[in-house]
Amino acid sequence: MPVIKILPHAEYCPQGTEITASPGTSICEALLENHIDIEHACDMSCACTTCHVVIRSGYRSLGEPDETEEDLLDRAWGLEPQSRLSCQAILAQEDVTVEIPKYSINHAKENH
Repeated sequence: MPVIKILPHAEYCPQGTEITASPGTSICEALLENHIDIEHACDMSCACTTCHVVIRSGYRSLGEPDETEEDLLDRAWGLEPQSRLSCQAILAQEDVTVEIPKYSINHAKENH
């Protein structure tokens, strides 16, 4: 099973960690299943950018983002060439290293 290395993030994973997940699982699902409560305001339906992550290694193993994901990523805070929506980034056999950006664009959260 592939290993997902999560780099330290002050809110979601202060120490950083490594988790395993089955191939075919989205990075978002794997994070949530392992109590890393990344935002996912659209409930993983590829309709927002709150689950945006940057893939620091293993990007090519995830497959190409589709046009909908690419259009949404254009609106993500801190966009980088290896950015993905974690709900759309499906694990294959390779390990990946993930960085959760410091901020996300989540109007629902900002208003509370």
